[in-house]
Amino acid sequence: MATPTIASFNTQRARAYLFRLPLFTRACIVAIVAFWVLSIPSSMWDLKQWGALIPNEMGIATLYRINTFPFIHQNVFHMVMNLLAVTPLMDRFESEHGTLISLAMFFGPLTTIPAIVYVIIERFVLGSNTGVMGASIWVFLLLGVEAIRTYKANPYFVVSTYSIPTWTSPLAVVLVTYALVPSSSMLGHLCGLGVGYVFGLGYLKFLAPPEKVLRWAETKLNLLGRLPHFVSVDQKTYGRFGVLPTNGGAGGGASVAMGMVGSSQRLGP
Repeated sequence: MATPTIASFNTQRARAYLFRLPLFTRACIVAIVAFWVLSIPSSMWDLKQWGALIPNEMGIATLYRINTFPFIHQNVFHMVMNLLAVTPLMDRFESEHGTLISLAMFFGPLTTIPAIVYVIIERFVLGSNTGVMGASIWVFLLLGVEAIRTYKANPYFVVSTYSIPTWTSPLAVVLVTYALVPSSSMLGHLCGLGVGYVFGLGYLKFLAPPEKVLRWAETKLNLLGRLPHFVSVDQKTYGRFGVLPTNGGAGGGASVAMGMVGSSQRLGP
């Protein structure tokens, strides 16, 4: 009998992990890959120019950009790195909050707020027109949420004789990412991180749909029975605004994402 190799074991674990991903996380992965495939024949349609968040291109007719830019990537490496980083974090978020709340928040305030802040600063404060794209804004937003919750449970970590607030960890990742990938948008990452901090502190709770409405919608449409991998309001793992796990199972997602952060690529100068 053949002895299982480490490679085959890791492949099996990866496959099992992908098969258990909740619905919204799966949909985001499929959408990101689909947008990348559509961007390949650029001679037919410049998808990157169409969907990127470009400050000077923003208007009533192009407001869709504040939702499309996280799905569009510069190249396959950019896409893969962002998928590796955002998948475990999105998985944890959806498992905690449920599928409907994840849909409402990521197609609502958790994407539109950092996008609007970025456009305002880039266009009216810096007077520039640097376009950004990529799911790394979600990566840093979710890292910000996790950092605040970690800070509440464990405020400091010690390096030599210095006590450093745990909420500053994503800031270090922003700096390292910019140092390794100078073409990445530090401002875009900071906007995502800032909104993540605000959400982690609980100041955006009022933007979340009420659970009573979500339960009614789930029951009326029988979403749990019709949609595989759907996470119900009453099926959440950790409580709607509770503390995310820090180890074991999906809890390792934050550490994985810390080491695999992609970047929002600049289109402008």
